[in-house]
Amino acid sequence: MASTWAASLADSPYLVALALCDQGGRRLMPLAGRSQQVVAAEGEAPEQLGHALALELLLRVWQRSDDGALSRAAASSSLLLVELPMEALPEQLPALKADWLTSGDTEACLLALKAVAQRAWTISVAKFQPVTLTLLW
Repeated sequence: MASTWAASLADSPYLVALALCDQGGRRLMPLAGRSQQVVAAEGEAPEQLGHALALELLLRVWQRSDDGALSRAAASSSLLLVELPMEALPEQLPALKADWLTSGDTEACLLALKAVAQRAWTISVAKFQPVTLTLLW
């Protein structure tokens, strides 16, 4: 069983699943997030909440496919799970999202995200394997 530590909601980092995608020449960055009641220990991933957020996000992306074909905008880094301090939510995350939607500079977006996020994982799946969270930083 993964070792974890309990955190108060005020001190607890926020977990956000995000997708970097294109639809008909337009960039999209849908988000799904929740505060963590239990924070995964260093070196471990927040599997349960991470999987739930990925599912919620991918259902939203799936629904958007009614409006046209979608494609990943950043290859394997197109689907991310990031751990952010609560203070980053009201200003830094929306600014980062707006910058990427305007510029399309994925490298700059990922660098800005790295400057704000405490930890980040890519979300992937292989045939006959469970969803995998791979540590980026």
